[in-house]
Amino acid sequence: MKYGILALMLSGLLVGASAVAQETSGMTIEQMVFCAAVENRIPSGADTAFASTVENVCCFVAVAGAADTTTITHVWYFGDREIARVELAVKSRSWHTWSSKKILPEWQGTWRVDVLGPTGEVLKSGTFAVKP
Repeated sequence: MKYGILALMLSGLLVGASAVAQETSGMTIEQMVFCAAVENRIPSGADTAFASTVENVCCFVAVAGAADTTTITHVWYFGDREIARVELAVKSRSWHTWSSKKILPEWQGTWRVDVLGPTGEVLKSGTFAVKP
């Protein structure tokens, strides 16, 4: 009897894992751009290096293949330290969204943004630098 319960539990776990894989397997980040601003849903001042006088840096992404309304998360790192985590809605198969981070003048160095899918998997990662 206990083997039947164990088999049923394992079967449930496999079905659940399959559903999660189907939900996220088709979602990709087709474009990831760092920029000084987003104007009319278009990145402006795109670059991979910014002067320390920049007030904000935006991370603009084009998402493709979302099966349904879902979310992604932008995780901002300065060096290896997590600075911010921003959850963003994805409302169709093809969707553009962005987050921004205020940059203090003393935060010079390498930055990274990881784009996480709804279950926490890294869909894309990108870096930029803040220079004197």
